[in-house]
Amino acid sequence: MSLDEVEYRERRAQARGLQRALEALRDDLVRRSDATMEGWEGLVRRPEFLPSARNLADYLALRRGDLVPFQAPLASLGLSSLGRAEAHVRPSIDAVLASLAMIGGEGVASYPTVETFAAGPARLAARRDALFGARREAPRSRVMVTLPTEAAVNPDLVGALIAAGADCVRINCAHDNPDVWAAMIGQVRQAAMKAGRRVPVQMDIEGPKLRVEALSESVEETGRLFEGDRFEVVETLAHDADLPQVRLSHPALMEAMAEGGAIWINDGKLRAKILKVRPGKVLAEVTSTPSKGAKIKVEKGVNLPGVDLRVPALTEADLGHLDFVLGHADILGFSFVQTGGDLRALFAELDARSDGGTARDWPALMLKIETPLSLRNLPALIVEAGGRVPVGVMIARGDLAVEIGFERLSEIQEEVLWLCEAAEVPVVWATQVLEGMVKEGQASRAEMTDAAMSQRAECVMLNKGPHLVQAVTFLRDVLMRMDRHTSKKSPRLGALGLWHDL
Repeated sequence: MSLDEVEYRERRAQARGLQRALEALRDDLVRRSDATMEGWEGLVRRPEFLPSARNLADYLALRRGDLVPFQAPLASLGLSSLGRAEAHVRPSIDAVLASLAMIGGEGVASYPTVETFAAGPARLAARRDALFGARREAPRSRVMVTLPTEAAVNPDLVGALIAAGADCVRINCAHDNPDVWAAMIGQVRQAAMKAGRRVPVQMDIEGPKLRVEALSESVEETGRLFEGDRFEVVETLAHDADLPQVRLSHPALMEAMAEGGAIWINDGKLRAKILKVRPGKVLAEVTSTPSKGAKIKVEKGVNLPGVDLRVPALTEADLGHLDFVLGHADILGFSFVQTGGDLRALFAELDARSDGGTARDWPALMLKIETPLSLRNLPALIVEAGGRVPVGVMIARGDLAVEIGFERLSEIQEEVLWLCEAAEVPVVWATQVLEGMVKEGQASRAEMTDAAMSQRAECVMLNKGPHLVQAVTFLRDVLMRMDRHTSKKSPRLGALGLWHDL
């Protein structure tokens, strides 16, 4: 027997072994996926979302185990290593099994149709266009801009943003008021009409305020705090306190503090350890600041990393804004959503305001993922929300990074992208994209790389700033260039023009 014949037999035996292992994996996937779908029974009221929920259940079942041992052997046979199966989980496995059967001499198995593989990506693209606007000759990823107050009275600014490539706009209900929002939306509708295309409006309700509410006079006197400095978090500010004092905006923050825990202020620029907890007063010591120190300022955000704050997502202020949002917004941005209970509370409020209408009359829903609890609950949140209304997911990377740790953000944002692709749900890549360019007119190299990586999401959000129009133009160009090379996780192997002469 020749060496070629020996190798051929070994390859056939390898294929048969892989086929048996993959069949067992598929059987386990089906069992787990069916159990997950039973748990979601009754949540999906929109029949068009059922295939998405099923594929998500399949993906969760597939990724429960370690697929790494399969990947190199499958690749050595010229087969898919299942590394890009998000949009079509079962068809991907079935196609590999069909090829293994042929290689291993186990007979001819039927392959899934090409249409089966195309269905998931097509649904995701259609949902992207429905949420963020459809455009020809545009990047695959849409561009969302956060409108400044000036947009209410400056039609030239809104027109310039749309002409530069903004596909949709965002209004943050934490700022301004309904009169200003109405003026902003009016400017957007007029500019969109002139441009001849639809420009959707997202309105973000604020959610619970987890911020610095007030400071003692000694904080201003102290100025910047440095590592080793101490301050107190109190329910009532004292005039004669020995240490700087801080009062927070929400009682749940004080209630959740524990000795040995951490408190971070202003997106983690000031980090402190909780030394002592007493009724109405918490002693903290600064553990980290920038080299020039850090000031504590009113309205800056407060986070307790590693702590699940069981705070209702809807506030009284949000309830007061819902009537306006329901009548004007194309997308409702749901801040601080963490549980199914938060979703059901919102749905009940929307239903009460629908005046005999149905969920089809509601805006689409954007789930803003910004806490560890919302991350853990993300699959169920997607299914319950998507089962009622069109849904998207915003990776709110500012608060999320502080809550889960900066070192974990890159890993987690990848996993959210994969999960949402499996659920056929559009994703918004948000917070500090091209921040240097928006604010100062010049982006850092790291920001340029981040902007390029954002192309894997269905939409990229820019915050407001004096150079926003310039940033929209730059981002759109980056996204167009990246579209030549990448589609989601898949490289696109066009010709490399740079080295044609070689």
